[in-house]
Amino acid sequence: MDNFKAFGSQLSSIGSQITPFASRTFQYTKEQLGQAEDKTQLPPDYIDLEKRVDALKQVHQKMLAVTSQYSNEAYDYPPNIKETFQDLGRTVSEKVHLLSSATSPAEAQAALTAPPSAKPQPKTFNHALARASLSSSQLLHQQHTGAGEDPLATALEKYALASERVGEARLAQDTQIQSRFLAGWNTTLNTNLMFATRARKNVERSRLTLDSVKSRAKGTTWKIGGAAPRDDQALSSDELSPEAQEEIEKAEDEFVTQTEEAVSVMKNVLDTPEPLRNLAELIAAQVEYHKKAYEILSELQPVIEGLQVEQEASRTKDFSL
Repeated sequence: MDNFKAFGSQLSSIGSQITPFASRTFQYTKEQLGQAEDKTQLPPDYIDLEKRVDALKQVHQKMLAVTSQYSNEAYDYPPNIKETFQDLGRTVSEKVHLLSSATSPAEAQAALTAPPSAKPQPKTFNHALARASLSSSQLLHQQHTGAGEDPLATALEKYALASERVGEARLAQDTQIQSRFLAGWNTTLNTNLMFATRARKNVERSRLTLDSVKSRAKGTTWKIGGAAPRDDQALSSDELSPEAQEEIEKAEDEFVTQTEEAVSVMKNVLDTPEPLRNLAELIAAQVEYHKKAYEILSELQPVIEGLQVEQEASRTKDFSL
């Protein structure tokens, strides 16, 4: 038992001489082991702000984990598609223009495999659909031997052009989301919330410093095996020396200052309308894309239906002869 007392006295002596960082670490360890006599409690309002900030941080992490896909061009590109360098060489509209001037199957094939005019074409679902539709259209055109054009081949070519336009609209949407939503939410997560985290750490450091100063000034030692200190070992606040009282008051002032600063930072993070503004921008970009896609396909639909009606009428006429 005497050895335990001696060990506790040694720790107390060390605690009065070590650096502020070591004192905080010493105090933190005591608290984790349930050896701290008193722990300064944070105000309930402060605890509530911490919980709200933690929730906001989780919201940003969850949303960004999904919406960050808008930075990945190929997020909807079919994984089973095997497109060649030639397939990705030119846009569908460029290939259609080259095909329009082709006078033979060889020239048509050359138009389809023309070397790239710029960077490889986008790997999105709609772009892939456009390329597949145009390639299918040309397969039908090459094998068509009847009068006029193959109606399905014509329809597929028009669908290819429309699909490419939808794909371009999707890329425009993604660019808007990257700049108007992702950038803002990443800033909130990596800057504003980081400032709040830093302010909270300052509060915790100042609290540990305050409690370590109180513990040292009042003579509270490290307890071994849960043994409580004797009543004559701990001093009351009235028995503290002027120097000890001054040190405690200084630590209390710092704790109050850091707490007030953290409250201000956390309220600012919680009250800023920026995340909601960014979310509105995300929705606006999605609306613009879907509206554009609707307009493109709505324009195409009656054209395809007209080709269908014409083919059915021609088929009926052939059967009636």
